[in-house]
Amino acid sequence: MPISEAYSRSAATVGTTEYSIVNDSTTLATDTTDGVYQLYVDPTTMAKGDEYVFRIYEKVISTDAKQLVQAWTLFGVQNTLLVTPTLILMHGWDMTAQKVAGTDSAFDFSIRKVA
Repeated sequence: MPISEAYSRSAATVGTTEYSIVNDSTTLATDTTDGVYQLYVDPTTMAKGDEYVFRIYEKVISTDAKQLVQAWTLFGVQNTLLVTPTLILMHGWDMTAQKVAGTDSAFDFSIRKVA
């Protein structure tokens, strides 16, 4: 199966409003492109006192509302990438980032796809 980068964001500034990595904006997305996806985040711009949460949403069936599948919270200075497990997504999904505390930071994101 081919591997591709479905979405890539460079130096995307994330604040207190939830940011859609798919849409590259604070307008949340509902992507219905089937595939096996994995999120990569470079959080090395985070500083002492920063707290960010990264979330993945999906619908169980196409007529449902999106619900939280998994979330990861990072605190303070980071020196390794955040790499999520691979997930089968298809009915309406999004991957997001949001500041909980600290200063706005710019992140590099990559959503990778198999299929």
